[in-house]
Amino acid sequence: MSTLIVPPFTDPDLAAQKVQIAEDLWNTRDPERVAAAYTEDTQWRNRTEFLTGRQAVVEFLRRKWNRELGYKLKKELWGFRNNRMAVKFHYEWHDDSGQWFRSYGNELWEFAPSGLMQRREASINDMPIREADRTLR
Repeated sequence: MSTLIVPPFTDPDLAAQKVQIAEDLWNTRDPERVAAAYTEDTQWRNRTEFLTGRQAVVEFLRRKWNRELGYKLKKELWGFRNNRMAVKFHYEWHDDSGQWFRSYGNELWEFAPSGLMQRREASINDMPIREADRTLR
């Protein structure tokens, strides 16, 4: 997409498109590209970690994807209003021993007027699965 989708979010199709763009971006597993979608002073809560700033996000994502191998994500719009969105998601990954997991969660997003995300709150739970039970490929 050549233009950034910016708040206020009023069109359900554009809001869903914003979520799809985020899903596609995260599935690149490229920390710098993903972090570029966030403001320089972004604030995150991811599980029990609290991060501030784009560089902290890059470092976090490097650690994440060094540990969560074979990562594949699916996001779904839950709701939206003004400059905020709620998203549910699940992703699958395996550790270095080959154990697969499905991680389920919800995110609350808040966007700056520029369309970059300025705040992300994520709650995530992991469930061990068999490789045969994977749904994301």
